[in-house]
Amino acid sequence: MYRFAIPYLLHSKHCSKETGTKTGQDQPYFANYAIRVLRILMEHCVDLGWRDDNPAKGVSEIKTQKSEREPWPIELLDAYRASCSIESRERLVMELCIGTGQRIGDVLEMRWSDIQDGAVYVRQNKTSKELWVPILPELQIALNAASRHSLFILTNERGTNRWSYRGASQAVRKVREQIGALDFDIHSWRYNAACELLEAGCDDDLIAAVTGQSPAMVLHYTKKVRQKIRARQAQQKRTEQKQNV
Repeated sequence: MYRFAIPYLLHSKHCSKETGTKTGQDQPYFANYAIRVLRILMEHCVDLGWRDDNPAKGVSEIKTQKSEREPWPIELLDAYRASCSIESRERLVMELCIGTGQRIGDVLEMRWSDIQDGAVYVRQNKTSKELWVPILPELQIALNAASRHSLFILTNERGTNRWSYRGASQAVRKVREQIGALDFDIHSWRYNAACELLEAGCDDDLIAAVTGQSPAMVLHYTKKVRQKIRARQAQQKRTEQKQNV
């Protein structure tokens, strides 16, 4: 532990052991993230003249099998809502993510003053896009039930500041564990928003008007649902064609 506080005592084997093995057995993402952070810190130590080399450079990250995110199935969304009271932060963060179609980082930054004329005004951190997203009835119900202790819509437990990403992610994970939804995370709710818009008959331009996504990202977030819709239409045409013969 102490060798991490004394840069010149750190060696590559320590990076591999402390971050790769111990942390990575259950959480490879966080282990790899720790290695990347160490790599940056040690490079800074080299720049400051505290070391001659970067011991974290070349340390192998844990190989993980990446799986594409998918929207939450409707039965799991129902189970999530049933597990969280309407006035809870867990329920509100879900309704905000799905209802506005925004990234979790932007949702956590939302303030009560951002609600204007029956919509949420959003300025996306990543793209700087400005959006005006009308509030859905289910989101409005959750907003009406929420307590107002801060400028922010989603606050920490003391109500003194905004809810942190770590706090929100951990709280949501507890619910996911309870309802058997560990395959679907807090980021997947944005997929739900885009897919619900597609299934409602919205074209890509209308979807982007809510989510703020580029045409390519709209396609990416909705590709599986889009394929099902198109396949259903194609098979229907086959059926109709046979009936008309």
